[in-house]
Amino acid sequence: MPQFSPQDFQMMSRAIELAKGGIFTTAPNPNVGCVITHDGEIVGEGFHFQAGEPHAEVHALRMAGEKSIGATAYVTLEPCSHYGRTPPCAEGLIKAKVAKVICAMQDPNPQVAGRGIQMLRDAGIEVEVGLLEQDALALNPSFIKRMKTGMPFVQLKMAASLDGQTALANGQSQWITSSAARQDVQAFRAQSSAILSTSKTVVDDNASLNVRWDDLPTSIQAKYCKTNLRQPTRVILDRQSQLTPELKLFQTEGERLIVSESGDVPVPLNSEQQVDLEALFAQLSSEHNINHLWVEAGATLASSLIKANLVDELILYLAPKIMGSDGRGLLGALGLESMADVIELDIKDVRQVGQDIRIRATLKNKEL
Repeated sequence: MPQFSPQDFQMMSRAIELAKGGIFTTAPNPNVGCVITHDGEIVGEGFHFQAGEPHAEVHALRMAGEKSIGATAYVTLEPCSHYGRTPPCAEGLIKAKVAKVICAMQDPNPQVAGRGIQMLRDAGIEVEVGLLEQDALALNPSFIKRMKTGMPFVQLKMAASLDGQTALANGQSQWITSSAARQDVQAFRAQSSAILSTSKTVVDDNASLNVRWDDLPTSIQAKYCKTNLRQPTRVILDRQSQLTPELKLFQTEGERLIVSESGDVPVPLNSEQQVDLEALFAQLSSEHNINHLWVEAGATLASSLIKANLVDELILYLAPKIMGSDGRGLLGALGLESMADVIELDIKDVRQVGQDIRIRATLKNKEL
């Protein structure tokens, strides 16, 4: 492991903070930040804002100008080495005559995966890798998962009363959670590539499933223009063809992918003639560049995802309300017969959002 100085840590920390400026805009590209220093002073910095626009290194090099000669570049992700919608950043750093590049982590993209680092070294530039790597990994869990596995990062959002009910017996459910929790959900939606739901949820709630600017937290509105925030693709499972044109889903902006026999995406079926969710997710990743899938649906789909071990993170909002056992439960049947089969969670974060409690957790892998 290379020996990094306190200044190295300081500069990479700055690059990581810069990278966060793209979390609502860069998909399907990763969030990347770059800082360039000369004689210990920052002479250039930048982050990647949107696919097709200049990468972080380009912004930083433009700011640095001739001060990039002999400089050190701190980058949260290995500089790219291939021609895409923009030229390779490794090539740009070489032409700018930087002396040293410190990368937080290697790029998991098979098109890069060490080639950018090697290109820099072949040009005589000193390269070190691994500074604040865990922080860099946390910037792009969805991009990294898709690059390594061909599958999207899946967050399952659920909301319930304190006794685990999602609706009254008559189906009424609006609103269990507070307006603050619903704003929080909008922020999660805005970070995702796509929102997955079912036609039943869409029809029952006449849900638009888009990002509503007026409902976003003011902290986000203050940092972005309305036109810059992307609308996630709405992916709707509609095997029974229940969707109709007058629904809000079709009256609001944002791309839609209808999963049905005659829809935009054919329904992949497993041996039991049920929707093969794993095959569907792989298709969404490979054919539609979806890194991050945010799921809002009822107990049936939620249970299916958990049973199929397809959930990377659970986001659960608990409202300080009691609805009784005659309501509708959070999950459907999982077929568990022993405490040894109970699904355990690793709770990563618990906080109050408005009057509600938000729990973020991962599911310990168990085969059901």
